This record gives sequence, C-alpha cells and structure tokens, in this order.
Amino acid sequence: MAQESMELTGLISGLIRSGFACSIVRHGNGLLEQIAAQSPDLILAEMDGHLANSRIQELVKSMKQKKRTPVMALVPGEMLDSIDGQLNIADDFLASPYDDRELVLRIKRLLNHKAEGAASTELIKSDGLVIDLAKCGVTVGSKVVQLTFKEYELLKFLASNRGRVYTREALLNKVWGYDYYGGDRTVDVHVRRLRSKIEDSKHTYIETVRNIGYRFIKEA
Repeated sequence: MAQESMELTGLISGLIRSGFACSIVRHGNGLLEQIAAQSPDLILAEMDGHLANSRIQELVKSMKQKKRTPVMALVPGEMLDSIDGQLNIADDFLASPYDDRELVLRIKRLLNHKAEGAASTELIKSDGLVIDLAKCGVTVGSKVVQLTFKEYELLKFLASNRGRVYTREALLNKVWGYDYYGGDRTVDVHVRRLRSKIEDSKHTYIETVRNIGYRFIKEA
C-alpha cells in the first residue's frame, strides 16, 4: 500500500528474490477493493505523507474488521518521531533506510504469528476434551477417541455452538442433511454413543434438554 519509488522498487525486488509474491497497491480511490481482490497474507503500509496517516488508520482498521491480516508500517526515518503515536495501527514497523534482510525476518515473524493464531482456531477445547478440526481428531485427556464420521460431525457441530439448544429435527438437518429420512431416534442413538466414548462420571459435555433436544454445555 504505497506510491512507487526507486527505494520501494528495490525493496520489492528483494522480497521477490526471497520467495515472496508482491504487488504495489497505490494510494487512491478503490484502495480497499484492490487489496480485497488480492487477498494478501500481509500488508506493507507506507506512511510517507502521500496519504494522510489518519486515512491510513481508517483503511487498516476497516481491513482488519473484515480479515485479520497483519500490517507492517514502512516509515521514513525522519518522520518517525512525528507519527510515533499513530503506529498502533500496525503489528510492526520498519524505519528507513530499509534493510532487506531485516524486512524479510520481520515479515516471516508476522506470518508465523498469523499461522499460529490460525492453528489455535482449529482446536475446540472444553474441560479436557479437544477437537482438532484440521485433523478431524478427538482426544479426552491423553486418550484418543475413535468416532464414526457422523459421531464426529455431530460432536463438532454441537461444540461449535456450545450453549445453544438444538431439537432433534434441527440436528438431523444440520448434521445429516435435508435429504435424510431417518427418524429422531437416529440422533438419540448417536448422542448415546458419543457420551459413552467421551464422558465419564467427572465429565459431562452434552446435555439433554427435556422435551426439546440437546446442547453442548457452555463452560462457566
């Protein structure tokens, strides 16, 4: 997110040599749309006076509301003191004269943090129960739990909506699909099997709501 310059062109060339795919989105109308169309993993925002820093702050805030993309600010060294208080929009910043190697290291660090954050969202945890969404695996404590496909899908759905009560009909629609013609007993059987595999006298995860259906217990 910058204006083209000899210094910036050299910086981009260095990033490309390091294996990154880069493109420059110029300050101007349609900036957000251009960035959204490219769906970048990281944004370098040049804060050099071409675009009011307050406007950059608005743009970055808007982008982060839609997608948590890390932002690194590129700041001319002579402007650092004057915009110090405005750098809170960025996850990191680099002051000129820019060093290619330092920029690459900082970019890799931000991307690693992003990946770690994404990985953490692929785990659903509740009182010893862990559902690994990436690997479709379930553990209770240190024990790996073997579930059938529908048992896993049912558990994942309930745990992803913890605290919310679902009727048997709703669970049939959500987990088995609208074309499934089985009766309500199908849900009861799968819930009973799930409980036998993941619960014990000290751990209860799925609660029966009388005359309604089931819910995954919301932790206090």
